[in-house]
Amino acid sequence: MKIFVLVKEVPDTYGDRKLDLETGLADRAAGDVVLDEITERALEVALSHADKNEGTEVVAVAMAPEGSTASVRRALAIGAGSAVHIADERLVGADLGLTAEVLAAAIRRGEPDLVIAGNLSTDGSGGVMAAMLAEHLGWPHATALTTVEITADGISGTRAADAGAQPISASLPVVISITEALPDARFPNFKGIMAAKKKPLEVLTLDDLGVSADPAEAPRTIMTAVSEKPARAAGVKIVDEGDSAQKLVDYLAENRLV
Repeated sequence: MKIFVLVKEVPDTYGDRKLDLETGLADRAAGDVVLDEITERALEVALSHADKNEGTEVVAVAMAPEGSTASVRRALAIGAGSAVHIADERLVGADLGLTAEVLAAAIRRGEPDLVIAGNLSTDGSGGVMAAMLAEHLGWPHATALTTVEITADGISGTRAADAGAQPISASLPVVISITEALPDARFPNFKGIMAAKKKPLEVLTLDDLGVSADPAEAPRTIMTAVSEKPARAAGVKIVDEGDSAQKLVDYLAENRLV
């Protein structure tokens, strides 16, 4: 079985994150970048299956700037057998639509049996990539899984719902996304880090994938405005003068909190 795992480089949530107010894009120079934790968990799902099933091939796939090699290598250090890095200047500012088209082209090229993604990235928080890929590929999809079991013929799992849990199953090939309910990724050890330097890492461009993209049209959606997040305002201070309880109730009522 061949499993593609979509991994993504994102700004570190523990560091500074800023938008370029002219382009509306994340300013990658403003802080550190890391491999998104949810995509590491997706990688762990694939590796756990590979540990128990000899002959399973796990490939990490990333669409990221040329300078993101270290993040892709981390996926190899964690345990992926090889990686595909899609890097092309024409993809700067790509939105979800173009990203899905490009990733779908890479998936068709690699012909995996299963594609695993995180359900929600920590930067864009789109939450629709797995479904969009399935639409492009004509495959079934099972999203936001809190448990997952992979067999030679398909997958089964559970999706949390407001009223309980939804059991889900699908035949291969299929696209799935997982949530943070799945286990943390294993930590890359020294042996894995050294091995990652020798593992295959294929760098592809849009031309390699047969996808055309005009740099001026990379974002296929229209951004109407962008502004910096306003500074946090001071809260309301209630001084107890014998009527603090009433003041608190009035405040909650005025802000429709009760």
